[in-house]
Amino acid sequence: MRLLITGSRGFLGGSIGRFATQNGYEILGIDRLPQPQSGWPGKYIAKDATQSDLSTIVRDFRPDVLFHAAGPASVGASFRAPIDDFQKSIVTWSNVLESVRRSKLDPLVIFPSSAAVYGNPAKLPVREDAVVAPISPYGFHKAACELLAREYSECFGLNIVTCRFFSIFGPAQRRLLIWELYHQFIGAESTVWLDGSGKESRDYLAINDAAAALFQLIYKLRQRRPNGHRAICNYQVINIASGEDIKIFKVAQKVGEILASKKPIRCRGNERRGEPRHWRADISRLRSFIPSWNSKPLALSLLECLAAWQGGHDIFAAYL
Repeated sequence: MRLLITGSRGFLGGSIGRFATQNGYEILGIDRLPQPQSGWPGKYIAKDATQSDLSTIVRDFRPDVLFHAAGPASVGASFRAPIDDFQKSIVTWSNVLESVRRSKLDPLVIFPSSAAVYGNPAKLPVREDAVVAPISPYGFHKAACELLAREYSECFGLNIVTCRFFSIFGPAQRRLLIWELYHQFIGAESTVWLDGSGKESRDYLAINDAAAALFQLIYKLRQRRPNGHRAICNYQVINIASGEDIKIFKVAQKVGEILASKKPIRCRGNERRGEPRHWRADISRLRSFIPSWNSKPLALSLLECLAAWQGGHDIFAAYL
């Protein structure tokens, strides 16, 4: 199987690429910088997906699957520079879709969207057919990208799956809550601070569990009927998450417990613009495709991530 990944130097693209190689995929990464990230296990081409015609690359590599990981990943940055977020998300994605269309090939195209399209859901767990009501430029642009995906599926026959990822984390990630908590707990500060109330909740999923779900899903979606036709329609939207939520304060407590820290945790009570209060995914659609898939307990996933950041597994023995 051949997998083409745009944005292969990022957290999501790089993690998916490494997981794919371990599972026998031949991979090609595309990103703007001249060289791939350290340890990249496949082929690499330096191209700006926002401006370059990728159709020749698609035709030459002939991917079975294209995973579009290029694009912004910050709600806060989308408020500071919404036009940049627009160009890096919508313009880049439209160029990738058009490149696939011009290639005249038929790969399975995976668009990693975000739970940000739901905004503050009226009901939890949130299903894929819930109202799309983003509350940030980042969320609006993801929703617009989803509409583009549907356009190219319904108008041009591209086989596209939108995966709405919730709160993904892993060792290659160097931002967001768990990374920030880690640095506060191991740093010189006497107190660990949370910006919000601590009562906000998220649906966390380790990147390896997300990748395992994704590749099992790819296998199912690429299965063919005896007559050669794909067993699904051209466009799907699927939540990728654990299906369980946890309060932010409890996440902080668990990180402190794993790191054997006695630092107190305090909340500033600030509300971050564009951040939802609560998220929990309904993953019944995901389970309908891959009923045997299960995510690891959050405590174990946190332990593995923190051990990687510590540069070894010493905290495993101490914690267990």
